[in-house]
Amino acid sequence: MSEIWLVRHGQTDWNLVRRYQGHSDTPLNATGIAQAELAAESLVGGRYAAIYSSDLRRARTTAEIIARRLGMEVLLDPRLREVNFGAWEGMVSAEIQTHFPVEWNARMTDAQHARPPGGESVQDVATRMWAAMDEFTARHPGCPLIVVSHGLALATVRCRVEGAPLAEARALIPDNAQALRVEWSPLHAPLPVAG
Repeated sequence: MSEIWLVRHGQTDWNLVRRYQGHSDTPLNATGIAQAELAAESLVGGRYAAIYSSDLRRARTTAEIIARRLGMEVLLDPRLREVNFGAWEGMVSAEIQTHFPVEWNARMTDAQHARPPGGESVQDVATRMWAAMDEFTARHPGCPLIVVSHGLALATVRCRVEGAPLAEARALIPDNAQALRVEWSPLHAPLPVAG
């Protein structure tokens, strides 16, 4: 078992209007920067082997604020990016439902495997996130780590840790800049598909 502190990036303007960000490289807003500072403060006093972050700006900036407070460097890994929402990026739910009704309904009926046009499924993002967690914990055995990423991407990590089906990942999305401690074991078998 390895201790990992999962941190979602701070708030962006797109978060405020619930616009799908995915791989879009949106910056933190002023609230997001303040949230990142609070997340950094909450992690002071711990001893961490490394800070890994998504290379997208909103996560990278959050990680850099944390790293500066802890006197550490940030290691970027594109596997920690949010799920790629493809053609849906930049849209809000109502727009997606209007322009992509078939794909939206597929997502509602198969939350684990459905993909937006040109995007990834929850299963896809879980596969890369879990591989990254296994690699990081193998690289730093028994040492606490910080991983800064995105809402749905981190939710897939929580699914594996908590034994929840990937179809329920959206219910496990952490708040912006929330630091959540989990125990990661690379020996977990993949979760069965919910039937």
